[in-house]
Amino acid sequence: MYSVMSKRDNAGQSLDHRPLENCYAEERTAQVQMTEVGHKNSLADRSTTPVVRKPRASAAQNHFSLVASAITYLREHHLAQPSLAELAGTLEVSEAHLQKVFSAWAGVSPKRFLQVMNHRYARAALRRQRGVLDTSFDLGLSGPSRLHDLTVNCDAMTPGEIASKGLGLELFSGWATCPFGSMFVAWGERGICELHFYDGPTSSVERAFKDDWANASHTQDSEGAERWAARLFQRELQPGKLHLLLRGTNFQVKVWEALLRVPTGEIASYQDLAGRIQSPKASRAVGSALARNRIGYLIPCHRVIRESGDWGNYRWGLERKLAMHLWESPN
Repeated sequence: MYSVMSKRDNAGQSLDHRPLENCYAEERTAQVQMTEVGHKNSLADRSTTPVVRKPRASAAQNHFSLVASAITYLREHHLAQPSLAELAGTLEVSEAHLQKVFSAWAGVSPKRFLQVMNHRYARAALRRQRGVLDTSFDLGLSGPSRLHDLTVNCDAMTPGEIASKGLGLELFSGWATCPFGSMFVAWGERGICELHFYDGPTSSVERAFKDDWANASHTQDSEGAERWAARLFQRELQPGKLHLLLRGTNFQVKVWEALLRVPTGEIASYQDLAGRIQSPKASRAVGSALARNRIGYLIPCHRVIRESGDWGNYRWGLERKLAMHLWESPN
């Protein structure tokens, strides 16, 4: 149930270069049709000079700002076990509003989050969930990788394709609001190739993206980005297929594919992942691979913590890592 569909022949070339429109048509899901229509509209409705639209602030984004501020304070003062009144006073909101927003957004109260921050809790969760992880990896030998209810198909770029910097690819990109702030997403016929999270649109992200894919054809598509945000961050995701285009070394791709087998709402350690890819002494290299992940959330490096129970670092901020964990947690 959790194997990853990376399609390559013996020479490392991709075996399936069909446009996503063709692949998606076979799936007949509402989300797939939406993505396909959005891609066609991107080509048909584009003016000569694209209009760059900044994402509008949404309730979800405003709520994330409050939740992120609360997470920061609780993380920095967790040993003192601050009360709801103290937290609300620091954030200059009412206790009732903070409790309502935090609980509705994260699914747990601020008090419950303090327990999540506890290293002893995290270590116990690691021990408890190793059995779940064993089952996930065992089942992964005979089925597709999954993210929530989405079947994930990974297409890993060959070294030659990476060296060409996207030659021959047509890529679309844009900013949108999502539960974790502003997101920058880029995609093409072979799937999503980048997904980043920030507090607002950041020009340096776009510059780095275009430098990495310098020889690709680039089209700004804010409306397409908003459709991706609407599809990916529903509380109740509908079944469908999701295509990812991975750009990394063979080892990095192996780590990312292993990450997709960590069940939603669960956590794993760097050592766990190293063992699962048959490299038990490579936990440090696993950490480096996670740091190089260009597709946040969908390749869930936010589910990895240190063996000590420390939550470690995260490319898009520790507050987002903790927020993503809360977002996915069943209770």
